[in-house]
Amino acid sequence: MPQDDAGSHLSGRATGDVDVIVVGAGFAGMYLLHRLRKLGVTARVFEAGSGVGGTWYWNRYPGARCDVESMQYSYAFSEELQQEWKWSELFSGQPEILTYANHVADRFDLRRDITFNTRVTSATWDATADVWTVGTDTGETVVARHVVMATGCLSSSRMPDIAGLDSFRGRVFHTGQWPHEQVEFTGRRVAVIGTGSSAIQSIPVIAEQAGHLTVFQRTPNFSIPSRNGPMTTEYEQSWKRDYATRREEARHMRSGVLSPLNDKSALADDAAARRDNYEARWSLGGTYFMQSYNDLALNKASNDTAVEFVHAKIRETVSNPSVAAKLLPTNHPIGTKRICVDTHYYETYNRANVTLVDLHETPINRITPEGVETAGQTYAVDDIVLATGFDAMTGTLLRIDITGRDGITLRDKWDGGPRTYLGLMTQGLPNMFMITGPGSPSVLSNMMVSIEQHVDWIVGCVDWMRAHGKTAIEADLAAENAWVEHVNEVAYRTLYPQANSWYMGANVPGKPQVFMPYIGGVGAYRAKCDEVAAAGYAGFALSGAKATAAAAE
Repeated sequence: MPQDDAGSHLSGRATGDVDVIVVGAGFAGMYLLHRLRKLGVTARVFEAGSGVGGTWYWNRYPGARCDVESMQYSYAFSEELQQEWKWSELFSGQPEILTYANHVADRFDLRRDITFNTRVTSATWDATADVWTVGTDTGETVVARHVVMATGCLSSSRMPDIAGLDSFRGRVFHTGQWPHEQVEFTGRRVAVIGTGSSAIQSIPVIAEQAGHLTVFQRTPNFSIPSRNGPMTTEYEQSWKRDYATRREEARHMRSGVLSPLNDKSALADDAAARRDNYEARWSLGGTYFMQSYNDLALNKASNDTAVEFVHAKIRETVSNPSVAAKLLPTNHPIGTKRICVDTHYYETYNRANVTLVDLHETPINRITPEGVETAGQTYAVDDIVLATGFDAMTGTLLRIDITGRDGITLRDKWDGGPRTYLGLMTQGLPNMFMITGPGSPSVLSNMMVSIEQHVDWIVGCVDWMRAHGKTAIEADLAAENAWVEHVNEVAYRTLYPQANSWYMGANVPGKPQVFMPYIGGVGAYRAKCDEVAAAGYAGFALSGAKATAAAAE
């Protein structure tokens, strides 16, 4: 296909062809569309759902709530948006976050460039024209210079391989694919399979409605009470008076969350002082507990003190000692699996209408037409809720038939686990960017901070390419290999790999076991990305009319 002199816009394009195709209309895709428009670049977004919101469009299960407080889990790019929007709770629930996403789409007139109810099924690189040809499940084909995967890290629900599931005569729900209409559990016998984050949020709400709730737990998880409550005017205004300063500080924090840090080891305090500190953090609520000391993710002896404290809290909360014992996580250091945040999760097991089944003692044999059969007994239920998580970080990308330079496919390239440079690009797939991809802080950070950082970097790169006459950019193999090695090296300095977590892909049978996110911290990662861009995109191979001159700059 012909190119214009600048090597940025496509000329002689067929109807529908654009400069950039964006896959996904969650918070990443919406912000990227807004930025590309301001750059004067034509873009089109494809979204599988019927509305914006991404994770918050699909995950409508009872009790779905963000574990980053509302004043920080929001866009920072528009001061007017920050000042005008009012959150009703300290930790926002799914309905309010989705309302916010729709407000943003309307406020910035984003919908006119979003094609809903359409999945991208394929993307093929054309090396002769330096463009991607993208196909959809509606039969449409679109050509674009760049493709950006804003597909989210937790967007491919994992269905469990349980014999007989299709034979069940009652209702089956997955927390990641929840119906849009109200689901009523009043008086019904409900089974929840799984005790990850979505289960921990939904179980207390379902238990209040159900005639009886049976929870099938394979592995207990650590959870911290959120201490959620109404948003006070005083707290809201304390942020809005100084949003710019606070946002900038958060961008350089390890997690992208502005939080009270304790810059000393857990072993530096005696037992009494340590207990008081943990108690204060437990009362404060939320993931701030993991910042009680600076070495909880690094030092097993320090981590053990936090485990001991949380175990005591579970025993203190759950009245039946045998049930409490089943809820104690013992096979991983605290925080090495996603730390959960809850509202009265452990208290729920004191209800007379709740039963906990330990699948290590009595594993599930099969689903029957009437319920769940374990090695111990059969539980008759009316509804089954599958809280079995996601094929995280790579699942959605690998469901798309992506073919890059010289016929390389993403599936083959990532056969042994994801390989990227900075979590932004992978060698062999020119002009294809990922937002919060494997090898970036992504799920270990405040996603809003990481999304905005990636979008800004990608838009800056596209603008730079246009100004320098570049038509293609691709991760250099040596730089990619070095980054993958660095990501693994940093991960194995911590306790995280000691857990069989979805960070490692351990929840999906047959998935390569590698630590996928970058654990070095949001601030350090941002500095590295800025350094790469300032050096003319060091570690990337560039081509185009001025490639030779650019390489010398």
